Amino acid sequence: QLQLVESGGGLVQPGGSLRLSCAASGFTLDYYAIGWFRQAPGKEREGVSCISSSGGSTNYADSVKGRFTISRDNAKNTVYLQMNSLKPEDTAIYYCAARWATTCGPSAVLWGQGTQVTVSS
Repeated sequence: QLQLVESGGGLVQPGGSLRLSCAASGFTLDYYAIGWFRQAPGKEREGVSCISSSGGSTNYADSVKGRFTISRDNAKNTVYLQMNSLKPEDTAIYYCAARWATTCGPSAVLWGQGTQVTVSS
């Protein structure tokens, strides 16, 4: 198999935190940049964050900068998204995706199934 599987979503109050995980099976993540995307009901999918294959370079959407942190542990074949100071507008299905390149960019070719994040009081 060739899969990405997200986990860690759930219901959290505004101001709370969650850590999402993106685990690969059937291949290794070492050579691929990984991005996190999200899609809220009625809205377009948007890029949230991306990390280069080595973890040496990251980028973030302005809406999450300073609140979210992307990281990776290639030995565990996993990429993480630490989400702090969550806001209701962060509510969405979050997806991870692999880009067949070492650096971040607009395209991705393999997507996970998504994990729901709901921020509500």
